[in-house]
Amino acid sequence: MSTTETHCANAANPISSSMEADSTNNNNNITHTPPITTINPSTIFTTSTVSTSTSTTAAATGITSVTSTSPIAVVTSQLSLSSPTATAANSQDSFTPPALQSPQNSTFPMSPQAQFPDPVHDLPPELLQAGWRKFWSKRENRPYFFNKITNESLWEMPVFGQLDPLTDPLGISSPSSSGMVSPVGQAPFSRSSSVEGPLPSLPVSGEKRRASSELFASPTKRMTFTYSPYWNFDIASNAVIYERAPCMLPPVLPEIELLRAQLVAKLRMNYKYLCKTREDIDAPSESFNRWLMERKVCDRGTDAMLPSDCNSEVSQSMYREIMNDIPVKLSNPKYSGDVKRQLVNYAEAAKKMIESRGTSSESRKVVKWNVEDMIAWLRKPHSSTFEDYLERLAHLKRQCQPHLTEAAKMSVEGICAKMYHMSCETVKKLHDKHWEILKEHGITEVASVPYPTTKHKVICYPVQMYYPTPRLSQVEVQTENDVTILRYNSEKQKINTSHFHKLEQLYRLNCRDDPKFDYFLARCWCLLRRYETYFGIQPREGFETQAALPISVFQCLNQSFGVTCECFASPLNCYFRQYCSAFSDTDCHFGSRGSILQFHPLSGSFEANPPFCDELMEAMIDHFEHLLSESSEPLSFIVFVPECKDSPIQSLIRLENSKFKQKSVVLVAKQHEYRHGFQHKCSKEDLNVKAAHGTMVVFLQNEAGASQWGPTPDRVKELIQAASLAATT
Repeated sequence: MSTTETHCANAANPISSSMEADSTNNNNNITHTPPITTINPSTIFTTSTVSTSTSTTAAATGITSVTSTSPIAVVTSQLSLSSPTATAANSQDSFTPPALQSPQNSTFPMSPQAQFPDPVHDLPPELLQAGWRKFWSKRENRPYFFNKITNESLWEMPVFGQLDPLTDPLGISSPSSSGMVSPVGQAPFSRSSSVEGPLPSLPVSGEKRRASSELFASPTKRMTFTYSPYWNFDIASNAVIYERAPCMLPPVLPEIELLRAQLVAKLRMNYKYLCKTREDIDAPSESFNRWLMERKVCDRGTDAMLPSDCNSEVSQSMYREIMNDIPVKLSNPKYSGDVKRQLVNYAEAAKKMIESRGTSSESRKVVKWNVEDMIAWLRKPHSSTFEDYLERLAHLKRQCQPHLTEAAKMSVEGICAKMYHMSCETVKKLHDKHWEILKEHGITEVASVPYPTTKHKVICYPVQMYYPTPRLSQVEVQTENDVTILRYNSEKQKINTSHFHKLEQLYRLNCRDDPKFDYFLARCWCLLRRYETYFGIQPREGFETQAALPISVFQCLNQSFGVTCECFASPLNCYFRQYCSAFSDTDCHFGSRGSILQFHPLSGSFEANPPFCDELMEAMIDHFEHLLSESSEPLSFIVFVPECKDSPIQSLIRLENSKFKQKSVVLVAKQHEYRHGFQHKCSKEDLNVKAAHGTMVVFLQNEAGASQWGPTPDRVKELIQAASLAATT
C-alpha cells in the first residue's frame, strides 16, 4: 500500500492511527476497535490463507475480525473502496453498534461476511480475487474449477501462489519465493526450466490434456513443437477454392465410435459367414474394405463410413471379387507342383458346383467334358513344364468360368444385397443413438444445409463442422517407451509417440473450436478407433490402402512440381498440413479438406496416390478431368498407381488415354519403396517397404498447369532419383 493511501485512510478514520503500531508489529492480525474500548487479546484472531470462512464475530464485544494476507489493504478497502455489493450486504444484514458511530462517518462500514450463499464462491478469497470459481460437473459428477479471467478449467483446486501469466509473463517469480508449492504434474515456474531438456511428460489420467508446449512454465520458455521427422507442416497451400458449406455430419463422440466398431465387426463376421455357407469359399481378402470404398463413391447416406443410400443394392466390386474365387481361390504359383495341385482342385470344385446348381443341360455338359478331359491329361505320363501347366489352367478357366458364373449369379447377388441391407440397419442404429446423445445436450438436427450466398476465392481451408461439440467423455493417456496409449472404457488405442505429437501439431494448426485442447484426447481416440474399424483387425488388413510415398519423393514433388496438397491421405500418414481424406468428421480437426470427390480446387498442384479400387479410381479420373476442363488457372494432378501390364483395369486404361495426360513414367519394381501403411504404429525398422510391383506416375495438367509445373526431362529425372532406393534409405 502506498504512503498516500495510508494517510488518506488515517485522515478518514482516526481509529487507523491508533492501530498503525499494532499493524506494524503483527501484519497477520487486525482488530477493529472503537476508541472507548480497550483491545481484548481474546478477540484477536490469526489469519489462515486456506480457510473458507475469513471472518468471525467476537461474542463479547460484537467486533468482527477480518483475516487477510494484506491487512492494511483490507482496512483501506473497507474504509474508502468498499464495493457496492459489500456495502449493500452490510446495510441489510449487519447490525452497527452505537460505539462505532463517529462524527466523521455516520456509520463505520462493517466487514463483509464470507459465508457465501452459493457453492460457486466457496473458495479462499485469494482464488476468488484471481478469478477462480467452483462449479459442479453433471457429466463427471464432481466439482471443477474455472477461471473467468484466463478461461482455464481444472479438476483439482488450484494452489495460490503459482505463476500468473497476466502479471508475470516472463516467469521470473518462483514458487520458492512465496513459500507455495506448485501443483502436482506442473513444471516449476522458475528460471531453471530449460527448453533444451527432455520432452514434457504427458499428463496423468484424470487431468486435462494440454498441448505439450504449454506444459512449460513461461511463454518464453515454452517449446515450439517442430519435431517433424516424416512430415513438413511449414509448406503453405497453393490450392484455391470457393468458400463452401460446412459439414453437416454430427460431431464425433467416443461412445458412438465404440458402438460403430462393434457393429462393423459384426458386419465383417456376417460377410465371412455368407461366403462360407452360400458359396463354400473364404471371404476374399480386402474385399470388405474395397466394398466400403466403392459404395461411398455413389452413397448419399448420413454416415461417414457405411453405405445406406446407393442407387444399386449390388456392389460390382464385391460381386466381382466373390466371382473370382468361385469355385475355388487361385493363387500365384511358384512351382510346377503348385500349378498341378490348383488344376486338380479347380476341376473337382467346378464339377461339384455344376452338378449341385440348377443350370442348363448345355452348361453341365460343357463343364463336365472339360473337367474330364483335364483329369485324363493329368493322368498321362508326360514331362510338362511350368508354363504348360499354367496354360492348361488358364484354358480350363476360360471354358468353365462363364457357366459357373451363370450358375452362381443369383447367390452372389444375394450376398451383396444382404450386406447392403445390413449396412443400412447399422447406419440407422448409429444415427438414432448419436442424435439421442446430442439431444441430451440441446443439439438438434437441421434439415437444410446453409450454403454461402456469394462466391469468394480463398486458399483451401479445413472442413468446418456445422454442429457444436458437446462435452466429450474422458480419455486417459499414458506413455510406455515410444508408444502412447489412449484408453476409453478399457478400449485401448496405441500410437507411436512421434505420431502422437504429429497429431498435436495438426490439431494446433487447424482446430479452431478447442484452443485449450479440452477435446484433444477424445478426438485422437475417435480418430484412431475410426481407422482401425475401417481397416479391420486382421494382420496386414488394410495395409495397401494406407501406403504412402517416401519423404524424398514428397520433397521432390514440392520443389520441382509445386505440390502442396495430398488427395488421398489421413492425419496419420500425411506429409503436408493440407490434405484430403476419407472421413471429414474425425479428420477435420486435424486439417482434412474432406473427400477429394467433394473438393473442387480452382488452381494448385496436387499429389494423388489412390487406394487400389477400380470404381474409386474411375471416379477420381472423372473428377480430375472435370476440374481440369473447367479451370483456366494452373492446375496439376500427379497420380501414382500400380502398373498392371498383364491385366490392366479400366481405370488405368482411361488414365493412360486421358486428354490431359502430359507424360507418364514407370518406377521399376523392387527399385523403389513405399512407407508402411500403418506407419503410426509400426517400428522404425519396418517403416519402408520395397515395392513388389512397378508404379506408374501420370501427370494430368491443364495448359496453364503444364506451363508452370510441366514434367520436363530434368524434373522427371529428379523424381526418378528421389524415388530410387538410394534416396529413400
